[in-house]
Order: sequence, then structure tokens, then C-alpha cells
Amino acid sequence: MRKALVVLAVIAGLFVLVGISLVVWGTRTYNHFVALEQRVDQAWSDVENVYQRRLDLIPNLVETVKGVAGFEKETYTAVAEARAQAGAVRITPEMLRDPQALARFDQAQGALSSALSRLLVTVERYPDLKANQNFLDLQAQLEGTENRIAVARKRFNEAVREYNTAIRRVPARLIAGLAGFESRAFFAASPGAETAPKVEF
Repeated sequence: MRKALVVLAVIAGLFVLVGISLVVWGTRTYNHFVALEQRVDQAWSDVENVYQRRLDLIPNLVETVKGVAGFEKETYTAVAEARAQAGAVRITPEMLRDPQALARFDQAQGALSSALSRLLVTVERYPDLKANQNFLDLQAQLEGTENRIAVARKRFNEAVREYNTAIRRVPARLIAGLAGFESRAFFAASPGAETAPKVEF
């Protein structure tokens, strides 16, 4: 009888240890997912920040161009319209689970990039404008911002990859499923992005 009680106590102790280990593992796994999810959200915030920087620079660029050159109205009108459309498309952290929402955001930003490219190509016809220090400063800031956008998008995709990988690994996938952690969408190259745009006037 005494041996049976000892065996039962040992088995009960093992169950308690396994239970505690599972709770500790589940808590650590959940907290790891939370940290990764926060990293994705922070990376998205960085992406939005650099896109907003670009949106803020554009009016100054357009006004400088308009002030120095008798500039083609349709060129800066196209930039202003593309800027308004790009500024209107907002993505919340919840929408980062929707690849179509991210594609709509990217499409609006691509239209703005295209309009800016046309503006900068048109500037080539105006030597006075190319020598204007305000324009040169704004152009340099815009180029720097475009580089920042590329870096922020890359970091966002890295954060998404790390998060998506973590929530899909077994056995952690069980915790992710129970806690409602869902995959996030990546930034993907727009169709035709491998081909340089042709700007014609």
C-alpha cells in the first residue's frame, strides 16, 4: 500500500511539473508573439512616418518649381492629385493582415512616385530651376526620403517574416492559434516594378 502511494505521489508530482512547464512555455511563447507583433506594428509606423515625410515635402517642392519656372500646370496638378490620393489611403495595424489593403496603399504611393518622376524629368528643361538652391535642397531631401522608404519597407518585411515564421512553427503554432495571432502581409513589388518607367512629354 505504501509503495502504491509513493508511486501515485511521484506520478502526481510529474503531472504537476509537466503542467507547470507547459504553463511557463505557453506564457513565454505568448509573450514572444506579443513582442514580435509589436515589432511589426512599430516597423509599419516607421514606414508610415517616411511616407508622411515625403507627403510633407511635396508641397514645398511644387511651390518652388512653380515659383521659379512658368511650369506646366498639368504636371504639378498631377503631383498634387497623386499626393492627395496617397494621403487618403490609411492602413491600420489590423489591416496589415490583408494583402489587398497593403496593395491599395502601395498602388497609391506608386502613383505618387510616378507623378514625382514626371515632375523631376520635366525640371530638366529648366536650367534656372536646376540651379536654384531651394529646389536642389528639396530634391536632395526627397531623394533621401525615397531611400528611407526603401529601408523602412525592408525592415517592415523582415519584422513580418520573423513574426509569421514564429506563429507558424510547431508547437508554438498551437498558442498562436488559441491566442488569435494571425499572419501579416508583406510589401511586395508592384506588377511591372522590374521595368523602369518611361516618362514621355
